[in-house]
Amino acid sequence: MKIRSSQEFDRLEIEKIHKTAFGKAKGPVIAELVNGLFDDQSAEPLLSLVAVKNQTIVGHVLFTKVNIAQSPILVSARILAPLAVLPEVQSTGVGGLLIQEGLDRLKKNGVDLVFVLGHPDYYPRSGFVPAGKLGFKAPYSIPEEHAGAWMVIELSSGIIGKAGGTVECSDVLNQPQHWRE
Repeated sequence: MKIRSSQEFDRLEIEKIHKTAFGKAKGPVIAELVNGLFDDQSAEPLLSLVAVKNQTIVGHVLFTKVNIAQSPILVSARILAPLAVLPEVQSTGVGGLLIQEGLDRLKKNGVDLVFVLGHPDYYPRSGFVPAGKLGFKAPYSIPEEHAGAWMVIELSSGIIGKAGGTVECSDVLNQPQHWRE
């Protein structure tokens, strides 16, 4: 398994991965979101990684820029959205490898925090913790019963506790349909 930065020529395969991983109902919507984020200048700088096994792309993760409004300190932050792995290789660690490589690269580039709205049993394996309790609001209200799905990981120590506020995503991601189930 190799994790590498995606290239422009990977876009069709990346689209297929999201459509397959998320199924017929959500797949086309998520693939459209990914394509929109690739073209959204307000999402830059973005980090797009693919997992390659036997010369085939089997997973993809995308990290895009976010701002934190009303934060008392300046923070460099990204959001992980979305992550997709082909069904036949799910539960084999591909998603975790993509996340970890992304977090490592972002940390090396001076990113302080990474947010995610995702499964509360999956992302804590990579170190994510509930963000709302730490003073970070999602762009749109998260119902209390799903509050644990809004998470953050600190890549630069000492940021949590000093920073807080409302996360503002790129234009494409900052739409209400991406913030509800």
